[in-house]
Amino acid sequence: MIKTQELFSLDKTIAGDFLASYEFPWLALKEIKDFITEAGKQIDKNQFDEISPRVWVHKEAVIAPTASVSAPCIIGKGTEVRHCAFIRGSALIGENCVIGNSTEVKNAIIFDNVQVPHYNYVGDSILGYKAHLGAGAVTSNVKSDKTLVKVKNGNEVIETGLKKFGAMIGDGVEVGCNSVLNPGTVIGKNTNIYPLSRVRGVIKENSIYKDEDNITEKR
Repeated sequence: MIKTQELFSLDKTIAGDFLASYEFPWLALKEIKDFITEAGKQIDKNQFDEISPRVWVHKEAVIAPTASVSAPCIIGKGTEVRHCAFIRGSALIGENCVIGNSTEVKNAIIFDNVQVPHYNYVGDSILGYKAHLGAGAVTSNVKSDKTLVKVKNGNEVIETGLKKFGAMIGDGVEVGCNSVLNPGTVIGKNTNIYPLSRVRGVIKENSIYKDEDNITEKR
């Protein structure tokens, strides 16, 4: 099973120490809201503006006037939040990120240099350094039968105890346009997901995912 420090470069987010305390990253999902609130209280007021209660935005970030940003939220240096983005709260967004037009984010940690630029949904998920979601790619965070999410890695099954759990997306992952990452998806570092894919379970790092029966190792 892929563990937290195998998925993410923890020096590429202010949540590095927080995440390092969890063997598996999805264990942090229930605590993201409280972590952001406490981190915001300690944030450098010379670099960040509290634009509304518990919404801290770096002075060098750009927020479109049509974007909606709810608390608690931290948005890092150089990040661009574009037209009609919808940040629903409990969102930690790192440096030099793009949160694009009509993209929705909630209860998520987004590492530095991540791009979710067009019509994406990121819910109850963690996106590693330089991860990228193509247009229309989404994390599905609730099962259709509303049962608790399990992480499946071949014959290994981990009960998460979570009703809401989208995806853990490792550093450098590229997710193709209009792909759906089903609840409990874990994608290892530097993996490419083909467009229009339906992904579930654990995908190893340095893979090329075409479909569930066609996963190859990068050469």
